[in-house]
Amino acid sequence: MGILITDTTLRDAHQSLIATRMRTRDMLSIVEEIDKVGFFSLEIWGGATFDSCIRFLNEDPWERLLSIRRKVKNTRLQMLLRGQNLVGYRHYGDDTVREFIRLSVKNGIDIFRIFDALNDIRNMELAIKVANEYGAHVQGTICYTTSPVHTVEGFTEMAVKLEKLGCDSICIKDMAGLISPVIASDLVKSIKKRTTIPLDIHSHCTSGMAPISYFAAAEAGVDIMDTAFSALGWGTSQPPTESMVASLQNTPYDTGLDLQLLNDIGEQFNTLITKYRPLFIAETTRPSVNVLLHQIPGGMISNLVSQLREQNALDKWNDVMEEVPRVRADLGYPPLVTPTSQVVGTQAVLNVLSGERYKRVTKEVKDYFLGYYGRAPGQINEKLCQQIIGNEKPITVRPAELIGNELDKYRDEGHKLGIIHRDEDLITYALYPAVAVKFLRGELKEEALPSTAVTATRANAAPVQVPVAFSVDVDGEVFNVKISPVTGKAIQIEKAEDKETIPEGAITSPMQGMVLAIKVKAGDKVAAGDIVAVIEAMKMQNEIVAPVNGTVQKILSYEGEIVNSGDVLLVVNPK
Repeated sequence: MGILITDTTLRDAHQSLIATRMRTRDMLSIVEEIDKVGFFSLEIWGGATFDSCIRFLNEDPWERLLSIRRKVKNTRLQMLLRGQNLVGYRHYGDDTVREFIRLSVKNGIDIFRIFDALNDIRNMELAIKVANEYGAHVQGTICYTTSPVHTVEGFTEMAVKLEKLGCDSICIKDMAGLISPVIASDLVKSIKKRTTIPLDIHSHCTSGMAPISYFAAAEAGVDIMDTAFSALGWGTSQPPTESMVASLQNTPYDTGLDLQLLNDIGEQFNTLITKYRPLFIAETTRPSVNVLLHQIPGGMISNLVSQLREQNALDKWNDVMEEVPRVRADLGYPPLVTPTSQVVGTQAVLNVLSGERYKRVTKEVKDYFLGYYGRAPGQINEKLCQQIIGNEKPITVRPAELIGNELDKYRDEGHKLGIIHRDEDLITYALYPAVAVKFLRGELKEEALPSTAVTATRANAAPVQVPVAFSVDVDGEVFNVKISPVTGKAIQIEKAEDKETIPEGAITSPMQGMVLAIKVKAGDKVAAGDIVAVIEAMKMQNEIVAPVNGTVQKILSYEGEIVNSGDVLLVVNPK
């Protein structure tokens, strides 16, 4: 029997290359042709697609799944499920997990690829059990990474446990393209020797090794490979479907897929992807062995670039890349996959932008040290842990046991807000309460695609943009604004008399993001260090604290507002 292929073009590929920005309408124009190929499965949902749909594309992710299911009659649809995190960035209650999986099956998911960012099986057990109950194929997943505490033997033991839990197949998920041909061969042989269910290998071309590692895995006995059509392959995405199928022809691993049909579909993707070209950047489209040092996965690279651009800090790219492995070591070497990739990556960005390591710490890093994400794979930095959590005690139980059921609360809130009209709306609100309200009310708009490419560089020079001129209407007065082709910096034009001075005692936002919560009101007394607001930036929560003792004079922001770095949130009169 030859190798089976899971095609990731409509999920992981565009998540890794263009920050999950492909629109559903573009998928629907081509899925019927893809359905003719004979793939083992199509990965079309899960991961960051849910968040991206409601946050940036003004699309209902449930409608995306359902509309693809209507057109794909012959191929199994697959999703990436983050265990107890589902498709979010925190653990959810067991009732939310059960309902999410029920609705996912109802709307068309056949295969659940289930993983935990820390490889803590406790966080996978319920999702595996529930998916089995609904008759879905469960693919238990091992997050592959390299560190002083990760070994072939350890990964193999995890595979054995996953099979015992009732998984139908196992996936080696190499999210950063780290696996070498030698290790791929050793790991596949080791797992196949001790398990009886099919084995999938998933990797990225980030380091350039993935196609060779795939072939080594095929020789070692792997059953399934993840690929993406070439228009959305290579770089930080998967090896190209067409090339891998061609390379396996006339071997014992021949996929039996029609190369001409694949080529025809590939050409359609080449045409389709033209509109997304401005989103492609050098950092995600070319391989670099530097990934073996920083271990940042493809989806995280494209999002980090996007996040640094939002903070006007693309020139800090090299510094962030150097800081990521240091933060990862402090946290006990977690695999860099959502949500731990965001936890580590965001903290690395904050360390660099603050100019001092851990001067500002996200809520998620504190929760990580408290055990709310699960068991760290290795020894954490105890001194740093003590600095961050103080006298609080880390938990030792499965994190979700402390959450309890939560859907009734969200149901009551949602009905009061008038945003829940079906079961799927409730889950959308429960997963992303800060964003879902506006989305479900129809108040969001689809993000416009940029008309020119933005390139991040590994050099210390500032990033360069293609020169563009704009006419900007400000209160009826038109200004001409140009982007300099030399510095890449916009010429700032403003009227001196219109420039607002920052009032004394102002507390400003340290970054671009959304105001998630205002914790005080005018007239409240605050002490230095008190949390006065929470900003959601880079998908993490950042607590804003009062720098001095005093009284809140006025609030200049509101929950749900999008603020820029330096915007005044509130004013505190010092004592």
